Amino acid sequence: MTTPWTADHVRAIEPARAATVPLITRADRDGLDPQRVYWDMWPIAAPDGRPASIAGRELWMALTAPHRGDPSLRHFEAKIHLLERTASGWQDLGPVLPDAPAPYEREWAGSCVTENGRVSLYFTAAGVPERPGGYQQRLFETHGHIGEDGLPTGWTTPAPSIMRFSPHYMLADAHLGEPGKIKAFRDPAWFRDPADGTEYLLFTASRAGVESDFNGAVGIARKVAGGWELLPPLIEAVGVNNELERAHMVFHQGRYYVLWVTQGATFAPGLRLAPNGLYGMVADSLLGSYQPLNGSGLVLCNPACEPLQTYSWFVTGDLQVSAFIDFWGMAGSDLEAAPSADHFGGVPAPLLRLEIDNASCRLAEHITI
Repeated sequence: MTTPWTADHVRAIEPARAATVPLITRADRDGLDPQRVYWDMWPIAAPDGRPASIAGRELWMALTAPHRGDPSLRHFEAKIHLLERTASGWQDLGPVLPDAPAPYEREWAGSCVTENGRVSLYFTAAGVPERPGGYQQRLFETHGHIGEDGLPTGWTTPAPSIMRFSPHYMLADAHLGEPGKIKAFRDPAWFRDPADGTEYLLFTASRAGVESDFNGAVGIARKVAGGWELLPPLIEAVGVNNELERAHMVFHQGRYYVLWVTQGATFAPGLRLAPNGLYGMVADSLLGSYQPLNGSGLVLCNPACEPLQTYSWFVTGDLQVSAFIDFWGMAGSDLEAAPSADHFGGVPAPLLRLEIDNASCRLAEHITI
C-alpha cells in the first residue's frame, strides 16, 4: 500500500515548534583531509541498524571529493571513504573500494551492513564513464569480509542490485539536469524486517505515470531468490515534493519508521515555506499504511537563523542522527549574497539522538556532540 504525503500534511508544518538542530559554531576538520570535503554519511551497521562494533572499532562511510572551491563540484567526483569514529573525533581511513574499471563514473550514497564477518555495501552508481558529468543513477552492491584488522576487504566486483524494472518508478537515466530537479533512483538503505527476517532495500525514487513534475517517492525492493524485486512505493509525494532523499527505515518499539530528508526548494510552489529537514512516517507493519510523524512529517530542522547549516540526516537503529555541515555561519545571508565556498562546512556534523514515542519525535535532552 502506497501512502501519500500530502499538501495538507506539509501545510501543517510549524517550523518554530519543530525539534531544532543546535547552532553550529565550528566546522571541525581534525583527523580529516584538509584538501577534501565530506558529506552523506552512514555506519557499517549491525542487522538491527545500530553502528556495529568491529574489533572494537566503530566504522562509518561518507562521500568525499577534492575541495575545488565550488561545493557543487563535489557531486561529480564523489567517492566513498571509510571513516573511524574515535574518542578524539573522525579519522579518514581512505577509499572503501579499490580503483578499478566500472560501468559507472562515481559513487553516491548508500548503506552498509555486517554480520558474521561478512559485509555488504549498497550504493548509488552515478554517471557513465563514457560521458562524464551526468545524472544517471543505478543501485549497485558489493560484498566482502572483515579482515583481521577489523577493516572491510575482499570486495566482490560491484554489480547492479536491480535487474528488472517496474512501471511504478521512473528511470533516473537523464544525462543533463539541475540539482533539486533531477529524477531519482538512488540511496539504497538495507533493512531486515524483524517480523520474518525478509531483507529490503529502501531508496530515493521518482513516481512514474503521474502528471506532476513533483513526484518524489520512497521506493522499496524485497530480496527474493536471485535478486531484488521492486514493490510499489511505500510513500509518495506527488504534487508535493520532487525529492525524498536518503530514505531509510528504523524499527523501534514494534513499529516501522520511514525517514527521509528534503529541501525547501524541492517542494511544489505554494509549499516552500517548509524547511530543509528530516521528515518521516510510522506504521504498524512494514508495508503500511503510514501516518506522518508529529502530524506533518517534520522531525527536525535547522535553526531559523541558519536554515542551511546541516543536511542529509541519517538515523541509526539506536536513534543516533548523523548529518554533514552544509552552509553555516551565514548570519541571515542567502547563497546569492554570500560566497558559498567561504561558508561550506563539508565535514561531519555533531551526532544527535532522537527520542520517539509512537508518532511523536523530538531530539533527546542529552545529545551526542
